[in-house]
Amino acid sequence: MTSPRILVVFYSRTGTTRKIASLLTRMLDAQAEEIVACADRSGPFGYVRSLVEALEQRPTQIASSACDVSRFDLLVIGTPVWASSISSPVRSYLIANRSEFKNVAFFCSFARRGNHRALEQMRELTGIPALAECSVTAREALHGESSEILRDFVERLRRNLNAHQMRRPERPTTSAEHSLLQRIRAHASEDRGVENRTRG
Repeated sequence: MTSPRILVVFYSRTGTTRKIASLLTRMLDAQAEEIVACADRSGPFGYVRSLVEALEQRPTQIASSACDVSRFDLLVIGTPVWASSISSPVRSYLIANRSEFKNVAFFCSFARRGNHRALEQMRELTGIPALAECSVTAREALHGESSEILRDFVERLRRNLNAHQMRRPERPTTSAEHSLLQRIRAHASEDRGVENRTRG
């Protein structure tokens, strides 16, 4: 079995989620892509803008993704928690790309509360069950790859992804494909007949 293609996608305003994403990228031997918000979110005005968007559960404008999501077996998506909600750039990314997701896992960075609601929103927006989820504080992220929370998350993720791939049913052949296969076999049979008559 070939190694699964994994993409870690995240948004980070202050750097905490970026640090966690970087750790997971190494631990999962994955690629990474940072979601880029078009609006300036630095300083107090950026904080207020982010807070309002989160309270209203409003998406925002983001730059187009540089990665073809459909090429990956798994997307590990990370968000900071804003006012007990996912960040507006991650909300926009999920809405824009959810039709291409094969498997997903979620993580969030949070301070004291709101992480469970944020993860619930990610499940609702993607419409498919996550293979694994985890919530990480800034203090926990300081432990790096030795973080028990991150190590457990990666272990569950790998185990569930392997199990999911092993029980994935083979895609049924469509009527058009079946007809094409019949024509190919018929041509092959004719070619063998001509070859035999030539030899004879």
